[in-house]
Amino acid sequence: MKIEHVAIWTNNLEKLKDFYVNYFKGNCGTKYINPKKGFESYFIKFEDGCRLELMQMSSIVSNTTDINQQYKGISHIAFSVGSKTKVDELTKKFAIEGFNVLSQPRTTGDGYYESCITDPDGNRIEITI
Repeated sequence: MKIEHVAIWTNNLEKLKDFYVNYFKGNCGTKYINPKKGFESYFIKFEDGCRLELMQMSSIVSNTTDINQQYKGISHIAFSVGSKTKVDELTKKFAIEGFNVLSQPRTTGDGYYESCITDPDGNRIEITI
């Protein structure tokens, strides 16, 4: 068994698509549009086959949760970038480009080397080896 995809609602479909394609080398499929429902989406596929579905629909309300606080539900999405050096480099790039870096690269108590940032919608993204 494997996770096939994770879906994320957004109010800025194009911006979120560009984020995952540009920073995590996702391959974006064709935009799906259902005008009757006011629904639009993209599937973004990653090297290992896992996909993100990014979705936008005017009737979905925004999440106003403080991005610096944890809350019930999905906590984060983790991307493995292959090495400590790549974790460091990508985290630095996010900081330089104005993204919110929640935690700098470090080795956690359970042995992971990781950092944590937020995507343009405030979703937590863990960058790990």
